[in-house]
Amino acid sequence: MSNVVRAWGRAFLSQWHGKLLAMSLAPFLLAVGVWAVLLYFGLQPLIDAMQGLFAEHNLFSTSTSWLRSLGLGTLTTVVVPLISMLLLLPLMIMTALIFIGVVAMPVICRHVGLRHYPQLEQRQGGSLMGSVGTAVGGMLIFIGLWLLTLPLYVFPPLAVLVQAMLWGWLTCRVMVYDVLADYASAEERRTILAEHRWRLLVIGMVSGAAGALPGAIWLGGVMAVVFFPFLAAASIWLYVLVFIFTGLWFAYYCLEALARLRAQAPAVADPTPIEL
Repeated sequence: MSNVVRAWGRAFLSQWHGKLLAMSLAPFLLAVGVWAVLLYFGLQPLIDAMQGLFAEHNLFSTSTSWLRSLGLGTLTTVVVPLISMLLLLPLMIMTALIFIGVVAMPVICRHVGLRHYPQLEQRQGGSLMGSVGTAVGGMLIFIGLWLLTLPLYVFPPLAVLVQAMLWGWLTCRVMVYDVLADYASAEERRTILAEHRWRLLVIGMVSGAAGALPGAIWLGGVMAVVFFPFLAAASIWLYVLVFIFTGLWFAYYCLEALARLRAQAPAVADPTPIEL
């Protein structure tokens, strides 16, 4: 586990590098711009659709009695917009993740690789399409599990724990591929995943705990609804910072693991015959 801690320390120091701090603005502004347009045109229709769904299935009385039994009666007046916002949160995460993967991860990998591992050969075992496919596939599974666990938000500690577990799985799945896409071959990537699975999951879980923190912003009940645009921007910004630090942490750990793997590989014999 010492390598995990060492990689964390190196990632923490690197995150304050001027280029990386400036780089975080690009995905943040892109995501905020996209969601400003989407919320302007789509938020009210979504709330209206949820309102109709609750009225059609008589869910208002059910949700009211349930919330009051839990001592959360103040949420009964905002239950529809609050659920609508929680449904949008996974999509905001996906947007931030895509922009980080496209804009930030190549910069992060070059920053770590060229500065600290210049001797590593780039064997191009991944591709842009593979990265997009890994991210989209992971996010679809993540969104499904997120929707299934929405009722846990009435128990905030349990919700945070579940979100940490989901983030741990997602970050490990996406970040390892992105970090090793240029440097490792497909076989090397599979070897590192197999040999370092539990350590990578630890990094993912710790990062997942940090990734669950922006979701705590939405536990403010009525105030979360009133200040929704500002909280949405704050959540996206926090997700961008978490993603960048997580990318750095995985980059340092995975590239170190790749360097050790290649150092342990037996030297390939020269096939040229010796003339006597």
